[in-house]
Amino acid sequence: MNFDFGETEKAFCEKIRGLFDADSRAALANLESGDVNDIRDATMKWLMVLGEAGYLTPGLNDGKNSVGLTAIQESLSVISPALYLTVEVTARIFGRLVAVYGTPDQKDEIIPSLQEGRLIGAVAISEDAMNIENDPLNTSAVNNDDGFLVFGSKGHVVNGPIADWIAVAAKTGDGLAFFLVKKETEGLSIGQRLSMLGYGGLAVSRVSLENCPVQSNYIIGPFDGKEQLKTVRMWEDQILTVSSLGLIKRSLNAALTFAKGHRSGNKPIIAYQEVGFKLAEMVTLFQTARLLTYRAAWMAETGDREATVLAHCAKVFCAESAEEVASHALQILGGQGYLSGNPAEEAYRDAKYLQIAGTSSEISRMKIADGVLGDG
Repeated sequence: MNFDFGETEKAFCEKIRGLFDADSRAALANLESGDVNDIRDATMKWLMVLGEAGYLTPGLNDGKNSVGLTAIQESLSVISPALYLTVEVTARIFGRLVAVYGTPDQKDEIIPSLQEGRLIGAVAISEDAMNIENDPLNTSAVNNDDGFLVFGSKGHVVNGPIADWIAVAAKTGDGLAFFLVKKETEGLSIGQRLSMLGYGGLAVSRVSLENCPVQSNYIIGPFDGKEQLKTVRMWEDQILTVSSLGLIKRSLNAALTFAKGHRSGNKPIIAYQEVGFKLAEMVTLFQTARLLTYRAAWMAETGDREATVLAHCAKVFCAESAEEVASHALQILGGQGYLSGNPAEEAYRDAKYLQIAGTSSEISRMKIADGVLGDG
């Protein structure tokens, strides 16, 4: 097992980081209080920049989470957690769904625009709850002329208010299918943007469909069983795991900068043992989370039979470590950390989302236990 990056991977990561100067990072930070139009405009701008840089293509056509892909994702997740999730939902969830399971015509229409950063995508799966394991799929589709009529609602759709295309999971008479719905389609209703505890720059809403017509050439599937749903959720979990790394790194950077610059008792607070121990714990958690994330990516890339279990391990550990590291950072920053708008405070709020979204920490632990029992 080798996590060393070649010169190509290193150059690619440096290229992504180099796209964001100080002014653009400040503008992204301001999106935390921006409205839906601001978020869409900024997202379209950066999607085109990232598309030109080649960021949107890796892992798209094969659907694999690789070590190299994880490295470039980590680069963006540190810069802007909200932009990172918006871009990844477009490219590595919606885009992969079309690239891996779509028809040749669907790929020809959607994938080139996606790779060039000219569209925003969303995938609507979960309904009343955020999980798909215990929440039944009630959204349904019935035959209608040359396609289907889709009806139902989805409760928590990332990119819902700003997406050009939404892939909606629904039941059909033959099984499960994903229906590719354009934002202006009759019968599609996008709810108000949800106000969330964290990820202030993320656009999330409820999506409702009332006899929404979808032509047969915009249907992916139908599929027997829920294997494709599990695959999409696995893609989502990998994205959220890397987002945890970004939050940990942002919190660590904020704490280190403050500890070196803030003085107490005529010396920087980093010189105090209590602060040094907290920083040591933060670095240890970051390095451990990073190793686990990259090992999970390596196992997915190589097709190891334990890849799914390790992916759940990585998501649980990284999401919970993000909250712990952010908490340590707030303690080090003191009163400064408790003020809104600093990276540690934002990471503390964001981290809870990562424990709930995708496969939650509780369900992940159940799946890890099932994997252990299965191996026994």
